[in-house]
Amino acid sequence: MTNTNYTEISHSDDCEKYVNQFVQDFPIRSAEIGRGTVIKRALPSRQKRLIGAWCFLDHAGPVVFPQGDGLDVGPHPHIGLQTFTWMIEGTMMHNDSLGSKQLIRPRQVNLMTAGRGISHTEVAPDTETHMHAAQLWIALPDDKLNIAPRFDHYPELPVVGKDGIEYTVLVGEFLGKTSPVEVYTPLLGVDLTAKENVTTRIALNPKFEYGFMALEGTAVINGHELNQDNLVVLEPGLEHIEIEIHQNSRVLLLGGEPFESPILLWWNFVGRTHEELSIAREQWVNGDERFGSIPEYEGPRLEAPALPDSMRASK
Repeated sequence: MTNTNYTEISHSDDCEKYVNQFVQDFPIRSAEIGRGTVIKRALPSRQKRLIGAWCFLDHAGPVVFPQGDGLDVGPHPHIGLQTFTWMIEGTMMHNDSLGSKQLIRPRQVNLMTAGRGISHTEVAPDTETHMHAAQLWIALPDDKLNIAPRFDHYPELPVVGKDGIEYTVLVGEFLGKTSPVEVYTPLLGVDLTAKENVTTRIALNPKFEYGFMALEGTAVINGHELNQDNLVVLEPGLEHIEIEIHQNSRVLLLGGEPFESPILLWWNFVGRTHEELSIAREQWVNGDERFGSIPEYEGPRLEAPALPDSMRASK
């Protein structure tokens, strides 16, 4: 998905701060985009820009729509990141400027490495009527920022059952299982689901920072209520956490070593300088071959927004 500009839907932040200095919670912005699809954006926010290299987190749906009215995101560019899509319900067709064409189904991951530049589309098939997904961006480290673009599809991921929770290992290693998803910094991504109320303790890497997001239902993380309007964040230093997942709930756990470099994230680009982002925008506007094309898409490309004053002034 593209990092669309949208109107924020406000809600009251009545989350109670927990005394544990390592644990905080932050409100999530919500918006409705196109045909009733609700997007909840947890990253980036004013309170938290990254969790490890995870620099963007959108939760889309669940939504039900008439056939032919699903999401249709036209060609748009990316640089300096990996897009990571975890499909929970429904299907989505990915097409990109490398010629990749892949239908993503539930419990599968699409990973697109933008590197120096790529463009893609995301379109729900005409017969689709459901969508529920999490889409994340992973900032590439300095030495991988301009690598060649690529696309990878992961139809099978390791699953572990323990203490009444089903853990799907999306990225990294967890409970002795390792995800095949290829990333370039120490990261963790796990989907946790429970059919009944469950309380357990899970081990953590004290070098990692972590975030918990409720994709369905609610949970409690070390005494912090987790619902679909907040993100619970753990700073480095913890070796375990107590988690209570409520009946028929689903929680996304993210983790990673704090990222090595400050990043700039604007529109669909991740870089290190305003000049990098400005050049990428200009090249997209001018149809530069850096981003290729997707001839089979019948519709317009997404237009780049105007540069903010701060970026124009620094050129």
